[in-house]
Amino acid sequence: MKKTIAIIGAGPASLMLAASLDAALFDITIYEQKKAIARKFLVAGDGGLNITHSEPLQSFIQKYTPADFIKPYLECFSNTDLQIWLQTIGIETFTGTSKRVFPLKNIKPIEVLNAIENAVIKNKVVIKTEYKWLGWNDNNALIFDNKGNIESVNANIVVFALGGGSWAKTGSDGNWTQLFNSKNIEIIPFQESNCAFKINWDKDIITQIEGKALKNISISCEDKTIFGEVVLTNFGIEGNAVYAHSNVIRNQINENGFAEIHIDFKTNVTVENIVTKLKSNRKSNISFTKHIENQLNLTKQQIVLLKNFLDKESFNDIEILAKTIKNFPLQLTDLAPIDEAISTVGGVCLSEINTDFELKSLPNHYCIGEMLNWDAPTGGYLLQACFSMGKYLATNLNKM
Repeated sequence: MKKTIAIIGAGPASLMLAASLDAALFDITIYEQKKAIARKFLVAGDGGLNITHSEPLQSFIQKYTPADFIKPYLECFSNTDLQIWLQTIGIETFTGTSKRVFPLKNIKPIEVLNAIENAVIKNKVVIKTEYKWLGWNDNNALIFDNKGNIESVNANIVVFALGGGSWAKTGSDGNWTQLFNSKNIEIIPFQESNCAFKINWDKDIITQIEGKALKNISISCEDKTIFGEVVLTNFGIEGNAVYAHSNVIRNQINENGFAEIHIDFKTNVTVENIVTKLKSNRKSNISFTKHIENQLNLTKQQIVLLKNFLDKESFNDIEILAKTIKNFPLQLTDLAPIDEAISTVGGVCLSEINTDFELKSLPNHYCIGEMLNWDAPTGGYLLQACFSMGKYLATNLNKM
């Protein structure tokens, strides 16, 4: 006789799980509180659906915190495995210049989701939408609100894939934490990750820098340096080169009330190169500022930042200026509101589950995806880990 599996939440982790379970062994039902599945997946794809990253697996794994937690799941279902699987359901991918992996340019995010959903349906999975999970009854059955009708569900196996705490409009609101607390399951409060960070800009420069990108730069925080780009905003700074430092920046702000990053405006030249360039070839009829722009190809926004940070004497001192161009400090004082964050860290404490995602205090109840307390930068790492967790759990359940 088949066992029943109830999967709560219909994001990437649960869809991969449902598509990979053995339908000969299980009757599988997905319960989703929204009218449509994987809404956050679609929203994330608005600017281009970055499915995964193409870097070698061992360095790929090191992008996660904690890396040891994620490692077995990525080794079970790697970034290469995901691309091959997508190909089997009709989604061809390509690797961009940034080494990020996307669906072919003529394939829209909704087409990717439809292909994944079709794979789930072909596996004889039932998808029920507008089913909001309310918790458990006295007999430990699941309780759902389906458009005002309360239903209880008994399942042999329950898998929670309830998401993190950002983008509440997509269903990822973190409200489930209260229900887990009622079962004495330790929850780490959600905090922002891959978000904008606040900078207390001088009011005189905001109009000159707001909305402008700093490209081909690197950002360092503590002992890590990330190359990429950022955008300067009225609030502060955002973009991939700063998102990758989220974990360290967040910890510094929590501990000290601020964090400090350093920007290298000219990553391809040394301080000595800059000094040499600025000491030579200056025409008498142009200003020092124009000379800097000509010799170093700095943007007007970079010049504004440098002039705002350095006094006039220091700005005109080539040695000091060169060092500042290569190591420009910025103080970050806060994180953007949690609902504006791309992802969150926090959720179910990892000590509450075993290596197969099963809750130690609730046998046959599992947790996967962003509802667990792990962290990753943007660039395909978040989605990859969710897909890998779903695949790993399916592989193990199929062996039961």
